[in-house]
Amino acid sequence: MLQMWSKARELAVMTPPERNRWVDFLRAVSIMAVVIGHWLMAGLYIDAAGELRRGDLLSISQWAHWLTWGFQVMPVFFLVGDYANQVSWEATTRKAAPGQSGVYRDWLASRVQRLITPTFPVLLLWASLALVMTQVGLPRAQIRMATEAALIPVWFLAVYLLVTAFTPIAQKLWTKLSWGSFALFIPLAMATDWLTFTAKVPWVNFSNFLWVFLALHQLGFAWRAGKFEKPWFAWVWFAVSLAILVKITVFGFYPVSMVSAPGGFSNSLPPTLALFALGAMQVGLVLALEPAGRRMLDRVGIWTATVLMNGMIMTVFLWHLTAFVLVMTIDWLVLGGWGLGPVPGTTEWWITRPIWIAVYILALLPFIGIFAKHERSFGPIRGGRTVPRLRAVLGVLAICAGLGATAGLTIASPEGVTGVRWWVIALPLVGAALMGFGPVYRPRQRPGAAEMG
Repeated sequence: MLQMWSKARELAVMTPPERNRWVDFLRAVSIMAVVIGHWLMAGLYIDAAGELRRGDLLSISQWAHWLTWGFQVMPVFFLVGDYANQVSWEATTRKAAPGQSGVYRDWLASRVQRLITPTFPVLLLWASLALVMTQVGLPRAQIRMATEAALIPVWFLAVYLLVTAFTPIAQKLWTKLSWGSFALFIPLAMATDWLTFTAKVPWVNFSNFLWVFLALHQLGFAWRAGKFEKPWFAWVWFAVSLAILVKITVFGFYPVSMVSAPGGFSNSLPPTLALFALGAMQVGLVLALEPAGRRMLDRVGIWTATVLMNGMIMTVFLWHLTAFVLVMTIDWLVLGGWGLGPVPGTTEWWITRPIWIAVYILALLPFIGIFAKHERSFGPIRGGRTVPRLRAVLGVLAICAGLGATAGLTIASPEGVTGVRWWVIALPLVGAALMGFGPVYRPRQRPGAAEMG
């Protein structure tokens, strides 16, 4: 760990002065909020009969629904993702020769590779575990629960990859329409919710994965264009968005919880207007705090920690629930459920949370040690050759379909000899092959601080 800190400090010192460090800080904080949120919400405990139960905190403590307004920070990740995508796309087009073909395809393939390649190990590991657990005769319901819990994070990648693919179109929309390129998604999201909840049209709500997150992604253009540089504007944006959010949740139709919770529909899977309002509120808040935040990040220690976190961010995101499942499995099978007596939401349970989170972090460290060093170790796409347009499109769709099925259906199958839905595992691999890369890491020189994110 000291070696990783030393390397991060070297990169921190090399950071060019024009870099917006607040982007990297928000990326790191948003992922850590997701990690801590998952570790808090998924509360296992042993009931009076000695059985291991899955006690979702949100099903037990109604007040905990308010916590999701702070822990559901995927909108912030889309905001900073747009900022990073803009920088990357503009640099690519600036370097491209006039009339050069395949620029977009190569750019998209490189962005997809950076996100999907670290995902292959966790998918293949859990496919192997599901196969082994099925063969030794463990109940398939338990296998499904374990794989489902460990692979929850991959749904986000499916949506993020689709939104990333729209970056050049989104940029053209911003150039032509400015704020209108954000506003046009509001009636689309509203119409989708009306069709879903009033007209009862099935499946149409899934289109909000695009309308809501494309809108929030679009705010990154506004940020980079300096539209939020006046703090008063950001604070007004925050206040108005908060008022709308309170109006449609506390005094309206939508649940307060911004993640799936018992007793109502989900505001996040798929997104609703409530999540749209939450995202707008969070954007206003984090951009209002930007001037103070950038001054804070001038401190070398804080900036070094940010660089360190960004260097292993995908590893932490993808493996944190595997670490959780590993800890719970060892505790239940080897230690007899030590420390799992408190029921989620009770005072005793909250007092023990810092201890358990520390245990989860310790369990995550080996995964960081094994996989984090590969996060930026990607080789060239097909030796520098451009893949055909159709293959690139089919590749992205196959990857997104596979990741979506992993989160929605899980890789564990209730039928069959192997107990694994191999087609779900195969889709991202096939998609990667179509785009010209695969699940094998091909080391190259690690980038400097200017390439982070």
